[in-house]
Amino acid sequence: MTRTIRNNIKYLAVLLTVLAVSCEDLDLVPENTFTDKNYWTSAARAESMLNTAYSQLFTSGWFFYNEGLSDNAFNGRGDNEGAASIAAGTYDPSLGRIKNEWNERYKGIKSCNLLLENIDRVEEMDGGLRERYKAEARFIRAFQHFQLMTWFGDVPLLDKDPELTEAQTISRTPRTEVLNFILEELDAAAGVLPSNTEYAEKDRGRITRGAVMAFRARVLLYEGRWEEVVETCEALMQGNEYGSYSLYPSYDGLFLPENEYNAEDMLSLQYVPVERTWGEFFDMVPISAGARLNALAPTQELVDSYLMLNGKHIDEAGSGYDEDAPYENRDPRLTHTVVYHGYEWTEGDGSSHVINIEPGTGGTAKPDEYNPGSSASPTGYYIRKYYDPTHVDGMKSGLNLMLIRYADVLLMYAEAKNELGQLDETVWDNTIRALRERAGFEEAGALDFNSGPGQDGLREVIRNERRTELAMEGLRIFDIRRWRIAEEVLNGWAHGAKFDPASPDDGYIRANLRYFDPGKHYLWPVPRDERQINGNLSQNPNW
Repeated sequence: MTRTIRNNIKYLAVLLTVLAVSCEDLDLVPENTFTDKNYWTSAARAESMLNTAYSQLFTSGWFFYNEGLSDNAFNGRGDNEGAASIAAGTYDPSLGRIKNEWNERYKGIKSCNLLLENIDRVEEMDGGLRERYKAEARFIRAFQHFQLMTWFGDVPLLDKDPELTEAQTISRTPRTEVLNFILEELDAAAGVLPSNTEYAEKDRGRITRGAVMAFRARVLLYEGRWEEVVETCEALMQGNEYGSYSLYPSYDGLFLPENEYNAEDMLSLQYVPVERTWGEFFDMVPISAGARLNALAPTQELVDSYLMLNGKHIDEAGSGYDEDAPYENRDPRLTHTVVYHGYEWTEGDGSSHVINIEPGTGGTAKPDEYNPGSSASPTGYYIRKYYDPTHVDGMKSGLNLMLIRYADVLLMYAEAKNELGQLDETVWDNTIRALRERAGFEEAGALDFNSGPGQDGLREVIRNERRTELAMEGLRIFDIRRWRIAEEVLNGWAHGAKFDPASPDDGYIRANLRYFDPGKHYLWPVPRDERQINGNLSQNPNW
């Protein structure tokens, strides 16, 4: 797919302008825009429409700033993607992020529907390619509906492009119907799409049969349909017709550009250096590494979740944790994810320098030093995971961002097996142990299965493993919501490092006061603008 993006990126810009691919709102859908006989005349034009749908799948802003909605990170400057407002519980139905999520997802659905309704009109097109394009579009349409359903609950289900009058009067479809539609679409797509080993190199990055199955497992996981999660994950883990997947040997290397399209990558946002890039790290990495300021900082709560090398939590008896040397003997994934005081920052050319964050340690040049109200991190931490050593000016990167990777399949499988009371040594060794060995754990206390904690204790082990393995990849907020623990972890202070002696919390920075109301915040409100135009769109409880 990389070559396809390079060839079509400029053409797509013209296409978007001339043919108005995206409508501004669900309720202002242009009529007959894509039924023009002059457009649906070639496979190349159908592919361009499909590539447009791919480009609407997700955004880098949502990918990173969704962490700011959770207890993993704090958006301390601005209100990027609504992260500050949502975390503080101060938002309402007019919030830009909520409107954008609704509108952009329906734009993506529109692109898919237009392709599905018109691609059969392309006369000279290989039949197998036509069916593959349809399957890819059906997956994307299901993906978009799932995101909408997850945030809003009941949402209008659009399995065709509506006429203008219909769009202005459409009602919300019950969530159960949307869910059934999603699963049916995924099953249909899986029956058509190639596996990851069957695509040609020029089509790398396109949706595969394995990606469909992994996403299906995620949908079922969020529903707590454990038997089906197990069945779906086992199909992927057995390496049969759904493709060939495995853990990449190096956790650090997994997120580097030279290792894109490895066997762990199941579905990614596609980027191309120079032509299609993302630049969020300009406001996330240390200032001394080239950032202009900090807008998203890891929290102390995230840092505390990383185990000691012996497998114990930092507050567990016998852990060996030293508050004066808090980053020693910790899960190696911490160093590959979070930048802390004394961190050895390495560039792509092999050069390095120490990141000094603790107040009073930065010398005359102290851009990274914690200083309330400055451009530096408000928590005393910066982000490392997904740093691209080959970036260009403004931290612009063409590195793909993984939406689903094989590690998540293993974690979903372990969670489902535990919920069914079936987590044994074999399951553990194939999932949690495999992840920890890849991360760099060596001690038996971290690697060996221990049934002593029981199902409840193992549940917490698995949940914490998800947090540390997938940190800063935008998934934590969805786990918090499906586990129904938001009122516990998203209320009260989000903390930073122990750099504030005046803090009543044992010197740990009080970075941000969070608020989550379980009576309303588990669902986002339907955007105010949409309801003003379409009175048939009901509102979620207590909004």
